[in-house]
This record gives sequence, structure tokens and C-alpha cells, in this order.
Amino acid sequence: MPEAQQLIYDWNTVEAPDRPSRPVAIHDETLRDGIQGPSVRDPDIDHKLRFLHLADELGVGSIDLGLPGSGPRAVADVERLATEIRDQRLRVKPLCAARTLEVDIRPVVEISQRVGIPIEVAAFIGSSPIRQYAEGWTIEEMVDNTRNAVRFARQNQLPVMYVTEDTTRAQPETLRRLFGTAIEEGAQRVAVCDTVGHSTPDGARAVVGYVRQMLDEMKPEVGLDWHGHSDRGFGLINAIVAAVAGADRIHGCALGLGERVGNTHLDLLLVNFRLLGWIDTDLSKLREMGEVIAEGTGMPIP
Repeated sequence: MPEAQQLIYDWNTVEAPDRPSRPVAIHDETLRDGIQGPSVRDPDIDHKLRFLHLADELGVGSIDLGLPGSGPRAVADVERLATEIRDQRLRVKPLCAARTLEVDIRPVVEISQRVGIPIEVAAFIGSSPIRQYAEGWTIEEMVDNTRNAVRFARQNQLPVMYVTEDTTRAQPETLRRLFGTAIEEGAQRVAVCDTVGHSTPDGARAVVGYVRQMLDEMKPEVGLDWHGHSDRGFGLINAIVAAVAGADRIHGCALGLGERVGNTHLDLLLVNFRLLGWIDTDLSKLREMGEVIAEGTGMPIP
């Protein structure tokens, strides 16, 4: 009987991509960005709890529990999920989204204090010229919002990931000012976002490489996230390219849920990172995870 490696010739290894220079974690956005699709039903808390446990079993490193600033139900669901992480001693780390406004960050602070565990704040603001034009923002206003938001979260002992929406269409000097301000105020991570699915693999490589180099100059220990969408069909390959280029945490949503055509598929991220040898995770619960989210959101499994 031939050895397994003798039964096929793997062309994938001939010109394989470089391995990421640092360990790569996977972050889940299903319960926040994933449910923003217009046809997606916000799951009830039982489905969210089941999904939380499955994400933990599948080795997902962190999970966005929601946006508490959006209203009472979001607050209740986030607090219940955070309590489950605490009581069941889950490994997955909690995160909550917030605009770069104290009114959005304060509910995260209050939930964290009630539950007694740190919750990472994903404080986001648009960064591209078209977003600045649409919102009527000046760069000075954006810098002030960034400074005040990150400072408030850090004063309340919460870790911060500073998120620039539409990073992949933003000017380099704008990114340098915004990220530099966030880092000065204590942000431990920053996120490059392909919010409208604009990037090609070359574009993803360029922007992630630029930001990683900038972080290495400013504060090398700051982590770098990649958040992608699949409008051009590049969600998965851009995630792989971003990891090689220096992103050490990659975002995805179960079943590829999300606005328009959706976010990068969490399912495919897990499978491909395992096949590439970047993670060593038992994926036997992957189908169950898809079924729970399909049932909870009313969306079919592709």
C-alpha cells in the first residue's frame, strides 16, 4: 500500500504562499456584522448561546457579541452572552462594536463591570474620502473623535481595537493620523476594513503591508486585524493574503452572512487555515455551527 503522500502530487506546495510571520487568530462577526444583512433575522438568545459554544469549540479566538449602543435588546443579549463566557469558562474572548462616541462605548463599560470580565471595544469610524464627504467630517473632527473614544475606553480599563471603516479606499496620510492617534491613546489593536469589498488580493497585500510597517515604526506590539467582504468574490483569498502580509487576526461570519453579498466566510477560513497548516483545530462541529446559524437567522446553508 503506497504512503498517503504518494497517492497524489500536490501542486499547491510548489509555489506555496509564505507562512504568516506571527500566529494568526480568527475573529467572528456573525452576531454583529453578519446580522446586518436585510434578509437576515436577528437570532434569539438560545441560538446565540448555541453558536457561542460552537465557535469556542471550533477554536475561534474572539467573537463580537453585538452593538449594545443600538438598544435594550442588544444590551440584554450581550450581557447574557458575556455571562455565559464567564460562567462556562469559555476560551473565546468577548468583543463589542461601538462608534467612536462615548454614548456607544458606555454600555460596553457598564456590561463589563456588571459581568466582571473585560470586553474588547471595537471602536469604528469611516476613513475614506467618500465617507468624509458623505458625513461632512473634517480630518480634525475624526482625530478628535478617535482620541476621545479610545481614551474613554482605556480610562475604564477596557482593551480597544480601533477600526477604520473603508480602509481600503482611504489615503495613506489619513490612516497614519488616525491609527497614530488611537495608538497614542492606548489602542492595543487596529483593524483594516474592506468595508465595501473593494480590494483585490494585490490591494489587500498593499494596504495591510503599509499598515503593518507603520505599526512596527510606531509600536510593534500593536495587533492588526483584517475585516473583509465578498462583493468581488475575493473575501477568502484576501483574508489569506492579509495574513501573509502581516494581519494577525482575521474576521469572518458563519455562512458568509452580512450586508450585500456578505462577509468573508468563517467556515471557509477555518477549513483553509487548517489545510494550510496555520491552525490545528478540530473542525468536526463545523456543520453543526452552520445549521445553528441557518436556523437562527432564517438563511439557508449555501
